Amino acid sequence: MDLEATPTVRRRMQRTRGRDNPFEVLIRSQLYARGIRYRAHYPVPGMKRITCDVAVPKLRIAVFLDGCFWHGCDIHPPSVKKNTAFWLEKIERNRARDRRVREHLAEIGWTTLRFWEHEAVETIVRMIVSTVEENRAANPLPCSSARSLQDVKRPP
Repeated sequence: MDLEATPTVRRRMQRTRGRDNPFEVLIRSQLYARGIRYRAHYPVPGMKRITCDVAVPKLRIAVFLDGCFWHGCDIHPPSVKKNTAFWLEKIERNRARDRRVREHLAEIGWTTLRFWEHEAVETIVRMIVSTVEENRAANPLPCSSARSLQDVKRPP
């Protein structure tokens, strides 16, 4: 019997939030509080149907916040009791996709940061903020054509 097709499994999988889960929302709110402006669920350039959890496109930074079960964490290996072969293959496919995405982003000049859900939120936020600050310092964005307020002539 195909376990994927059973109504019970479908309901269970529907309850699993793939995006905007509490972990992601907490990371994003802390980044915003620290002045980091980002895009959530940003499409990976050149790859269809794949998104970063958080991206800073101007600085070419992609952040992935991975769940231990879905991405095969070494510290918290998945423990499945039913349909084990299916789930282990699924997790391995996810890991292979993660490698392809990381390699693709490196080829097009993006910095990729990947974190596990069991890591401390403060540590994750600190690493993202430091990466953003390093990239800003290394690649200052060109100033806009707007002049400073001192140079603006006011009408009489």
